[in-house]
Amino acid sequence: MRKVLISVLAIMAVVGLSTASEAKMALKLGHYANAEHAGNQAAKMFADGVSSRTNGEITVEIYPNNELGNPPEVLEQNVLGVIDMSLPTQGQLAKYSKKFGCVMLPFAYEGYDHAYKVLDGPFIDWAHKDLEDAGLVFLANWEWGFRNLTNSVRPINTPDDVKGLKIRTPPELSNQSAMEALGATVQTIQFSELPMALKQGVVDGQENPVSVIYAFKIYETQKYLAMTGHTYNSMVHVMSKKTWDKLTPEQQQIVKEESKKAGDFMRQTLRDAEADQIKKLEALGMEVTWPDVAAFKAKMGPAYERMKASVGADNLEYFLKIVEAAK
Repeated sequence: MRKVLISVLAIMAVVGLSTASEAKMALKLGHYANAEHAGNQAAKMFADGVSSRTNGEITVEIYPNNELGNPPEVLEQNVLGVIDMSLPTQGQLAKYSKKFGCVMLPFAYEGYDHAYKVLDGPFIDWAHKDLEDAGLVFLANWEWGFRNLTNSVRPINTPDDVKGLKIRTPPELSNQSAMEALGATVQTIQFSELPMALKQGVVDGQENPVSVIYAFKIYETQKYLAMTGHTYNSMVHVMSKKTWDKLTPEQQQIVKEESKKAGDFMRQTLRDAEADQIKKLEALGMEVTWPDVAAFKAKMGPAYERMKASVGADNLEYFLKIVEAAK
């Protein structure tokens, strides 16, 4: 009997069939949050869930803190199938679908629940096909948060307080145009280079969610935090279509369900932690202000025009209808 089994295995090897152990898949997930951030905790939760529910047939190797390259590079490798999964923002996905460029329209949302209602439902129903055409499969929305403004020069209480400040933003037009509409001088600097740029005074300030300001110790060089909440974005969990097509229907369902579970965990974790982190930032020496955001939104006309030219008037108009309907 043993000789027969050995013969069968030998035949399988010759014709290219896989044994159970050879069928196991190790998937790479690259992202930009550091090891302590809730984004990496969610990634671990996702990896554990997938491994457990597939009985180890699928494992997920996590590469946080830009270990596989900066976000645009990781996303490009994901599109090509070199990396299996990534967690880009909607702004990064705008390179492959202008619809995603609409998401970070300044002051578009009334709060987290409003943003979730837009992005989890009608928006992704409208935009997911663009990702598939680019070679990506949408799994779930995770979190990043509403972005707020810090600087080392003065407290921000009115739009005029932003005038003349040198502010770092990511490459997304939404962030750049919002800061420039307020009179800031904008510089695009890779996030990995931001701490040194702030320390050396290359820029006066930057804008990011509270969780990032806390986890990445932005407070070490920034005295003032203004809770402007000017744009919202999130990590978007996507998989290479090349990898997706290798999964069985059952595995695909597991991956999607575990991604949503991890995303919901990240959302709740960051929202629960935000108020406590603001208190900790104050204890660490930051002066926190809560400006009237209506005054800031009133300055966004030039930013909206630039966004319209970038993403297309029809796209922006349809997106605004989605936003209004979700209120």
